[in-house]
Amino acid sequence: MTMAATPARITVRHGLWLAPLLLGATILAGTAIGETSLPFAVVCRTLANHLWGAGYPVDGIEAGIIWSYRLPRAIVAACCGAGLALTGVVLQALLRNPLADPYLMGLSAGASTGAVLVSVAGIGGGAISMSLGALSGALVAFGCVVALAHAVNGSAGGGRGTQAAAAIILAGIAGSQMFNALTAFTIARSANAEQARGIMFWLMGNLSGIRWDDVGACTAVSLGGVALCLWHRRGLDAFTFGADGAASIGINVPALRGSLITVTAIMVGVLVSKVGAIGFVGLVVPHAMRFLVGTRHDRLVPASALAGAVFLVAADVISRIIVPGQVLPIGVVTALVGAPAFALILMRGARR
Repeated sequence: MTMAATPARITVRHGLWLAPLLLGATILAGTAIGETSLPFAVVCRTLANHLWGAGYPVDGIEAGIIWSYRLPRAIVAACCGAGLALTGVVLQALLRNPLADPYLMGLSAGASTGAVLVSVAGIGGGAISMSLGALSGALVAFGCVVALAHAVNGSAGGGRGTQAAAAIILAGIAGSQMFNALTAFTIARSANAEQARGIMFWLMGNLSGIRWDDVGACTAVSLGGVALCLWHRRGLDAFTFGADGAASIGINVPALRGSLITVTAIMVGVLVSKVGAIGFVGLVVPHAMRFLVGTRHDRLVPASALAGAVFLVAADVISRIIVPGQVLPIGVVTALVGAPAFALILMRGARR
């Protein structure tokens, strides 16, 4: 028993040391690589000047690019990747569906609609922030998806298992299309040509406007999501056996489901309001991490958060350098990776 348990303990212990190092190296790479080529030594000197007051001589423009533009962008990309990956972990566990993620479930589309209604249509008369609008839209979208899935499942005889899972995925796709159409209608009706172009670029995932003011909210919701998911790791494990199985071992199913769905909607609302709707992160990353670390959520939650952070920072770097002189929406890069992975998941499920 001792020999069998030792590798697992070593793996966990090494992971605790390697995770922050890997995350730090990823953020450093996201800060060093970009549209403008800057020497790595200049990046290190700039960071040392701001963090420790080192006093190295650095060009002011280069220092501004590194500190005021690239570093907050890399941090927010890491937070968004971690948060979106976590939402996928939570939704797939609670719904027992490998295809559940905030993009397919309509959360991202609803959050986009809420943000656009506030920023373009002027809903709330300036008293409602873009983040609150996105949060409200995510909650409304998820409520519509659940109601539609319940209606479809009820009309089909209240099926369980595969039938119920298919119903909620189909409802999510329908909800996404409806809220995407509402977003497009709002833009066409209320936005001028310049606003429409900027919003459409933002809806595909855009980190160009990120500054230090955005870092706090994104960091808070991502760290809070990790903490809450780890706190409820036993409940998430119990959902492997379904809601009835979780209730039979003492899990308060309505309370757990409600709190986790709420924090999922909050994460999606805040992150979408900052960077737009980025798809496939919450779908692909949890599956990859289950393959590497297993299905226990005490490992799956931190592993997915770390992998999501690394993945989105890498996608952001690629979006800035893949086309010389042009920055692509980050959602284009995640879709190019996520769409083939989505197809593999579908084929694997069909074989099972």
